[in-house]
Amino acid sequence: MAVFAHGSAAGYAPCMKRTVRTMKQLAIAVMLVASTLTARASDKALLIEFEPRTRLFPASVSGSGAVVAGTLDGGGGFYWMPTTGVISIGGVQTDTVSRDGRTIVGTAIGSGVTQAAIWKRAAEWQLLGTFPNAVPCGFELSSAYGTSGDGRTVVGLARNGCTFAHAFKWQESTGVVDLGSSVAGHPSLAAGVSADGKVAVGYQERADGTRQGARWVDLQQQLIPNVAGALTFVGQARAANHDGSIVVGQNCRFGIESEQSAWVWSERDGTRCLPAPSLRQSPGPAIQVTANGTSDDGRVIGGGQNVGGSNDSNAIIWIDGKGTYLKDYLQANGIPNAFQTYINTGEITDVSPDGRILVGWGAALGGFRGYMVILGEKP
Repeated sequence: MAVFAHGSAAGYAPCMKRTVRTMKQLAIAVMLVASTLTARASDKALLIEFEPRTRLFPASVSGSGAVVAGTLDGGGGFYWMPTTGVISIGGVQTDTVSRDGRTIVGTAIGSGVTQAAIWKRAAEWQLLGTFPNAVPCGFELSSAYGTSGDGRTVVGLARNGCTFAHAFKWQESTGVVDLGSSVAGHPSLAAGVSADGKVAVGYQERADGTRQGARWVDLQQQLIPNVAGALTFVGQARAANHDGSIVVGQNCRFGIESEQSAWVWSERDGTRCLPAPSLRQSPGPAIQVTANGTSDDGRVIGGGQNVGGSNDSNAIIWIDGKGTYLKDYLQANGIPNAFQTYINTGEITDVSPDGRILVGWGAALGGFRGYMVILGEKP
């Protein structure tokens, strides 16, 4: 793990001094990311890069920042803690960790097919199955993508053959519950759920095959409304805050190539676009702008701007609706050497409830790298 601190030296000190400095920086990171994280507004910003020899894609961070979970470049899940480093946990992939850091959610293999699963430290993957009497599509049965703050509610996608794929909600007391589809014969998917477990968010596929943002409240689907006056709809929802009153997602005006914006919806303000800092050109695939995570108050939102959903992407942080590339933000706020060895900064994949901690991945020299950002001053 490499740690870049505000005002750090250029790195030309003798070996012993460099080693001592690295140990001090690591100690700072451990203290800041401990489960009792209480960073103040005067604390310095940090950019923490996970082990360079471990290529990985962080997907989620616990509420305190003490646990990060994601998927290794070669497949299989992992979690990271400042006291353990990167720990491989097997399975197929990991998509989220609960706010309390105790439950990791993703996909594992059981009976020769991939299934939605949960993993708890010092335990094996627990398979969640799918709808009653359902059959897989090839080797795919179900996948889990989101969990509540306490890990007791899980959402995702479950199949019954290759022509039936619906969003689901799982709790131990109910098993896998079908959230349904409002367009007959077309799939739906739940990508995230509020911390209280009451609101799932994701998409509903329309009759033309495009994906429209949706939320499920008390198992009832509600489509995310478009921006006021817009003649098109918003794309997939990606995440929600603690009670589902704020939802973020990708493609604010779906299908308009000149529109490079993500979106945020709130009960108070409706749907608003989150423009990229600048328009990006593409020789072919459309540019997508995605918001992947939000603070509970909606002030800090993280995501990225990519070419057709590929790994050719640059991370964006929106603060009070204004977007800045993460690299530019850090270099302008005390970390002048931020991401100097990166080809691109990828995406911010999650934001802590207080908006102070971001996790994501980028393409660096030598392979994909995961990172964590601890914002120095309250945004």
